[in-house]
Amino acid sequence: MGKTFAEKILARKAGLVEVVPGQIVEVTPDLGMSHDNAAAIRRIFGKLGVEKVKEPKRFVVILDHVVPASQVQYAENHKEIREFVREQGIRFFDVGRGICHQVVVEEGLVGPGELALGSDSHTTTYGALGAFAAGIGRSEMAALWATSKLWLKVPTTLRLELSGRLPELVTAKDVILHLIGKLGADGALYRAVEFAGPLVEGLSMSERLVLTNMVAEMGAKNGYIAPDETTFSYLGGRAGRDFEPVFPDPDAAYEQVLKFDLSDLAPQVACPHTVDNVVPVSQVAGKRVDQVLLGTCTNGRLEDLRLALKAMDGRPVAAGVRMLVLPASREVWVKAAEEGLLKRFAEAGALVLNPGCGPCLGAHQGVLAPGEVCLSTANRNFQGRMGSPEAEIYLASPAVAGATAVTGVITDPRSLA
Repeated sequence: MGKTFAEKILARKAGLVEVVPGQIVEVTPDLGMSHDNAAAIRRIFGKLGVEKVKEPKRFVVILDHVVPASQVQYAENHKEIREFVREQGIRFFDVGRGICHQVVVEEGLVGPGELALGSDSHTTTYGALGAFAAGIGRSEMAALWATSKLWLKVPTTLRLELSGRLPELVTAKDVILHLIGKLGADGALYRAVEFAGPLVEGLSMSERLVLTNMVAEMGAKNGYIAPDETTFSYLGGRAGRDFEPVFPDPDAAYEQVLKFDLSDLAPQVACPHTVDNVVPVSQVAGKRVDQVLLGTCTNGRLEDLRLALKAMDGRPVAAGVRMLVLPASREVWVKAAEEGLLKRFAEAGALVLNPGCGPCLGAHQGVLAPGEVCLSTANRNFQGRMGSPEAEIYLASPAVAGATAVTGVITDPRSLA
């Protein structure tokens, strides 16, 4: 019997001939990633009786969650992190470079056949590059700094085979919201998820990253898309090294193989207060909004900004609506500026922010007041996520975000085309 991607790569990284689901293996990741929470991790590390990170070149720290610092507490954390990475020799990207998951991808820090562990649940994003990428806790990252090793349980695997051609203004974000709605928030709990099929193969790298970014919202340990020419073309000028990709065997044993024809998929919206509370946009069309957030690690890439502007079609942001535009990285910001996208957003009445996570997690730059409603392209809509627990968050695609921003109510972008 053949093996899944997760089984094959974890066997390789553990130095074993083969592994089976449920087995505990000891692995050394190719990359360990942390962000602003590195300050808390450093304090845990300090209690381990170890002075030096064992292999500092294996790790990276990227400041992105509250950037620039909005309070003294955050400023102190950032200062502590800067001093620690300088002392330890850890790779470091300071405020302004971008959201950690986008930076890791742009910098080519992980690729096909590699193992990445990060102290953030959306580390799963890198699975779009053919890597095994998973989120871990702060104590686990501290242990990695000290030993370069960690135990992982080999997950069972769900294979999602996607076919059909997406209709106009329907995107990868609509696909993943639809799948989470079908499977549920715990539908892939501690399972690996393999995305496959002609629809997936036809997606751009930007779109693929959306799928693997959001597998965390169905409880998955990791997401995976088999690397192909799209993958290697993207990494070609970024990684500067060769890869040894890992592919699932044709006769691999899956817990389930689920097939979806998405030819007739409509734009999807996740309603408060769970990501699996998903409906077609038609069921919530007309809902008044106070704020639209376009961007984040889920939908803050160049394609996303272009799509939102296409939906806006030269219309201004509606009166009484705040539109926040949050490019995922400095690279995206600069290219968007060069293309004139940021100018178009600003002239429409939107507020263009520096790359970072602030509004998404309710840290700053867009905190919601009681009773306010936000339409967001982010990945979570939990109660209190973006500020007041009495606020509401709806999740949707950049196309829906653009259409909603100019109408002031949740809008199917196809109705404006």
